[in-house]
Amino acid sequence: MIAAILPAAVATAETRDDARPGRLFPEEEATVAGAVEKRRHEFAAGRGCAHRALERLGAPAGPIPAGDRGEPVWPTGVVGSITHCHGYRGCAVARAADLAAIGIDAEPHEPLPEGLAERVAGVEERSRLAELARAEPAIAWDRLLFSAKESVYKAWYPLTERWLGFDDAVLTIDPVGRTFSARLRVPGPVDAFEGRWLLAEGLILTAVTVT
Repeated sequence: MIAAILPAAVATAETRDDARPGRLFPEEEATVAGAVEKRRHEFAAGRGCAHRALERLGAPAGPIPAGDRGEPVWPTGVVGSITHCHGYRGCAVARAADLAAIGIDAEPHEPLPEGLAERVAGVEERSRLAELARAEPAIAWDRLLFSAKESVYKAWYPLTERWLGFDDAVLTIDPVGRTFSARLRVPGPVDAFEGRWLLAEGLILTAVTVT
């Protein structure tokens, strides 16, 4: 599913089943050594997707450890992103010669919990969300905004190694073209991101790529 909103240079893998997540490398096992079983299965399924995506890219097999903020540390010459939510795990990778960064996110297609939209969206964004909801009430626009900001952060962090808060990016969602743009309020190597979104099988999927 996620491949539908990513360019051809990106290799992807996804699963909706944690039952057979595959084997982890020792460096990956160390990341979740003290985690509860649910977290271990979630992590293993995500890393299993990452291993398959790297294989499809033609990259050498190897561990994908976690960095200081829990981000995946990709092999030299590779950029990528991993996402997981209830019932879905996915990964997207590309060669650094083709893309500078990738961010993907998956969320259940349902409204955000009460009170969270006010934390995620600014006044300007909430006004736009209200307009979108009036036009197409069947879409959980607040969750879509949240997912898009998650994808933006996942593309931002590898470029800067800096935190990006919800208030640091102002999102505009195109309901017709199924795209979104993010204008950043903080200095960095880029001041805007472009992305695409998809609704499929009860999920909201978003993706950002940086050339």
